[in-house]
Amino acid sequence: MSNTATVRRSVVLKRRPNGSPRREDFEIIEDAIPSPAAGEAVTRTIWLSIDPYMRGRLREQQTYAQAVNPGEVMTGETVGEVVASADPRFVAGDVVVGARGWQTHSVTPGDRLTKLDRHGAPLSAYLGVLGMPGATAFRGVTEILQPKPGETVVISAASGAVGSVAGQLARRAGARVVGVAGGAEKCLWVQDSLGFDDCVDHRSLDLRAELLACCPNGIDAYFENVGGMVQAAAFDLLNPFARVAMCGMVSQYNEAEFPPGPNLGFVVGKRVQIQGFIVSDKPEKIAEWRKLAAPWVADGSLIYREDEVEGLESAPDALAGMLGGRNFGKLLVRVGHDVK
Repeated sequence: MSNTATVRRSVVLKRRPNGSPRREDFEIIEDAIPSPAAGEAVTRTIWLSIDPYMRGRLREQQTYAQAVNPGEVMTGETVGEVVASADPRFVAGDVVVGARGWQTHSVTPGDRLTKLDRHGAPLSAYLGVLGMPGATAFRGVTEILQPKPGETVVISAASGAVGSVAGQLARRAGARVVGVAGGAEKCLWVQDSLGFDDCVDHRSLDLRAELLACCPNGIDAYFENVGGMVQAAAFDLLNPFARVAMCGMVSQYNEAEFPPGPNLGFVVGKRVQIQGFIVSDKPEKIAEWRKLAAPWVADGSLIYREDEVEGLESAPDALAGMLGGRNFGKLLVRVGHDVK
């Protein structure tokens, strides 16, 4: 057994996946825990975030961010404890978010790290409801959908880390909110716990008919996380001047070639606004969102759910499961023990 006080474990990409990622596409390597250079800090990972965008990083083709190449450590945001620092802004024992990598220890420039209050929200929340997923929902709803009282807003992947927050924000704006989720258990949670007005199971034999029954007056705003048949059903029900926030298309991330898109001629006639966005285009939104949402998390008015798996070696299987819709809530890997 390795001496965990001196050895770092990292998950590196062994080969590019064909279809859904498998454990065999990755391997675990060990090396010495690094020492920080000037302006850097070394963190011990406590929580690792697993997110849909990671599948795009495994493609050879360039997406909006740099791909992970075979032999490189897989990327992913973490919350961790500083164990060594050569940056005066951090000392050993600080808890930070921002280090990246599927590894037990990371060395990171200090300007990429944000110190957290260890006595505030649960640390895992800073990778979910108070992190990138929550800020993504915030930007998509407030900047693009801009829901108004009485409008109908549909949220795909409504039980997920982004969709669950997006729907709650739309409800706070006075809209009628309908979710789309996978399975009866998730749909029930979306309605009973999150307070959505209705929720449709995307596995329904007639998704469009069920969505129409929940949206008899059409759809005024649609938050897209899924693509595929869910998108087709929602697009068919868009009202004139509807707004669509294109956040993700998880249903096609494992495809070797993306399927042809829908005929968008209706966009002209209905004057529909469709806008894609990536939260990292406006990184300042994360801090703005945390300031706004932290009191809601503290008082329990912003509901969130986490799905935890144990151990760094579980990360590849966790990613595959998430892409197949098997997670329920924000997916996290516990890599290390909590701070004392």
